[in-house]
Parts: sequence; C-alpha cells; structure tokens
Amino acid sequence: MKKVSIIIFCLTLLSSCGIYSFSGTSIAPDVTTITIYAFENRAMRVNPALSNTLTENLKEKFRRLTKLKLLNEDGDLIIDGQITGYETASIAVTAQEVAAQNRLTITIKITFTNVKYPKENFDRSFVAFEDYPSTSSLDAVEARLVESIVEKLTEEIFNATVANW
Repeated sequence: MKKVSIIIFCLTLLSSCGIYSFSGTSIAPDVTTITIYAFENRAMRVNPALSNTLTENLKEKFRRLTKLKLLNEDGDLIIDGQITGYETASIAVTAQEVAAQNRLTITIKITFTNVKYPKENFDRSFVAFEDYPSTSSLDAVEARLVESIVEKLTEEIFNATVANW
C-alpha cells in the first residue's frame, strides 16, 4: 500500500509541475499559444498539394498532442517554413545500368520562434525521403510517398520544437 501511495504521489507531482507531460512534450506552463504559418513552396519542382498537406498535418499534430491554442498570428510559439527541395533520384542501379530504386526526397527549412524563451529559437532544415521501385512511375506512387514523408517531417519538427528530445 505504501508503494502505491508513493507512486501516486510521484505521478501527481510530475503532472502538476506543468513542464512534464505524458505526450512527451516539455512546454513551459506560461506558453499557451502557437502560430503555424503556411509553408511556402520554393522547391524547383512543385507538388501543388504539399504546402497545404504539410501545414495542416503539423497543425493537427499540435492540436492532438498539446494543449496549445492555435492562433493565426502572434502565438507564443511560431513555426514558419518553406519547402526548399522536392527531388527524385535513382539510388540503386542494376548490372544493366538501369535504375532499380528511386528516391523521393523533401527538404524543408523551419524557423522556430519561442517568444517567451528566445534561447529555444532556431533555423533548421529537415529532410525526409521514401524509396520506390523504378518499375513504378512517380505519378503512380507520389501520393503515398508524400503522405509518409510528411508524417516523418511532422514528427521531426514536433520533436525539435516542443519535445526537446
């Protein structure tokens, strides 16, 4: 019984301090809002849906995993970014010098601003990719690849901004 009481006390203490949460975030209690601007697409090759998909997925991640209120402007946390690369490349070549695997790579540059704690601000690029067989055209697999890559990028951005892993 004493062990159970100690465990309950420790869990209460951790959850009441305001910085620790079970979702893995470490957001100070006085940080209550976030602004996520639409990602500008500056890649040489443009996927017309990518900017909106990336922006909305990131907003949804913050809605689900934090208590931050999403504002159109002037949040305590601000994420601004641009898509700087959207490229395909052959990565595996057969003995007949034909591509066996291709890779779709998306690069984004993020500017993160923490208005209340400026030491946490950063400018950083994030890169994610997915491979696909050369027997498939990019058009045939692009939607699935982009969805997977956006999920990876969203996770990386979330962890870099509020998870402090």
